[in-house]
Amino acid sequence: MSLNYRVIREHDSSLVSAMNIGMLCPATMADLPAGVLAESSQIPGWLISLGIDPSRLTLEAMLSRFEAFALASINIANVLALFGAIFFVATLLMRTIVPLRVSAIISDLFFVAYAVLANSVTTFILYILLLPINVVRLYQMLKLIKKARISAQGDLSMDWLKPFMTRRKYRKNDILFRKGETANEMLFIVTGKCLVKEISVELPAGRIVGELGFLSPNNKRTQTVECIEDGEVLTISYEKLLEIYFQNPEFGYYFLRLTSERLLQNIARLEGIIEQNKLELAAAAKKNEK
Repeated sequence: MSLNYRVIREHDSSLVSAMNIGMLCPATMADLPAGVLAESSQIPGWLISLGIDPSRLTLEAMLSRFEAFALASINIANVLALFGAIFFVATLLMRTIVPLRVSAIISDLFFVAYAVLANSVTTFILYILLLPINVVRLYQMLKLIKKARISAQGDLSMDWLKPFMTRRKYRKNDILFRKGETANEMLFIVTGKCLVKEISVELPAGRIVGELGFLSPNNKRTQTVECIEDGEVLTISYEKLLEIYFQNPEFGYYFLRLTSERLLQNIARLEGIIEQNKLELAAAAKKNEK
């Protein structure tokens, strides 16, 4: 930033007094004549409070004074505050919750120690209140992660989901749903048997039906399921299913494993059909050769 010092001197002294010393860069401050700064009624007092002679203002003098000020400020309390600030800034850089909370707890401890040594009541109250909040949030997150891991490694029992479901009875030859219909609920077969008509697969008691419709983009049934025995099913709407999915991470893992298992079963079934067709084609080809 270039300044015309001669023009500044010719201005009213009030203009010089209103100059903000913070707007000047260090290079400009080093080159600025001492007389210009001395004309201000505010700047000399500010410099004198820092131990700098306005008549001998140079960049080296200011840097030297700043260095002396920094060295004089080094004590245990300020060092603790420095480490607290470092860990606080670290929390802003964290991408996951657990490291963020750990860093925040460490920062709180440093600031509490600083407040005790510096006799700062307000700082002490602030961080002594933040400390248990971060501890509780960290505990909740670790507990949530533990539940998710247990769920991911556990079995696929539906017992805990049954209280959210509605009981419904069906008779033999009743259709649970037809292919192409809009899917709006998932079913759990309690008693009886059902048949997937398109692929002639029987579904015994204890099987879930209609879970893939929850994941399909258009929520359409891909198969027709018919009751081949009198039975009872439990149903849950997709709206309720979605609510539980978002509120309970255990169910998220459960449902992921459930649908993955069903897709793998379907893939295995299709591979078996393809292999059987290949064998039949090979046998037919040999028969034709004869």
